[in-house]
Amino acid sequence: MSLLDAVKRRLARPPEPVRSAIAATADADERVLAWGGLVAGEGWLVATSRGLRVVATAGTERTGAHVRWHEVGHARWAGTADGGGTFTVTPLTEVEPGVQARLPAVRYVLDEAGDLPAVVRRRVDQTVVASQRYPLPDRGGVLLVARRVPGQAAKEWTVVFDDDADRDDPAAREAARQRLADAVAAEQPG
Repeated sequence: MSLLDAVKRRLARPPEPVRSAIAATADADERVLAWGGLVAGEGWLVATSRGLRVVATAGTERTGAHVRWHEVGHARWAGTADGGGTFTVTPLTEVEPGVQARLPAVRYVLDEAGDLPAVVRRRVDQTVVASQRYPLPDRGGVLLVARRVPGQAAKEWTVVFDDDADRDDPAAREAARQRLADAVAAEQPG
């Protein structure tokens, strides 16, 4: 992308369907930060101040998925020489208080990405305050993550098991609970 194209892209307004969809479904403070066109005219992958959204074009079957930034477990970008590429996003869901599980990864193929990869990376990184990986007894491990959650003053600590089956193992659960308690206690003023 030439310097002139980069400047034009930065000054460009989002496509009308993106502006309309965000205005119709978003709160008054949500704003579009970056967008990329999905292949075959299926719509756009849009980074907003609140999260990552899909805005479909009329007549396509893709839903208006929305993942808030603190619910993105992993986002991997694989770019191509023509300015497009593939985003693979692994969302997280809360399965019980303080415990999250990875949902199946979703692939978004873009024919033009623009600033979207950089914006997604920055926004996900900004939510993560701390991240620590620990082994579990006998096998596997857990990831302890402290994230900033919009609307909450305190950061939120969660546990993500490497293998969902370990959540049912009493020894693994106790080890994860103890690691989480230690991480939270280490942050308390003493």
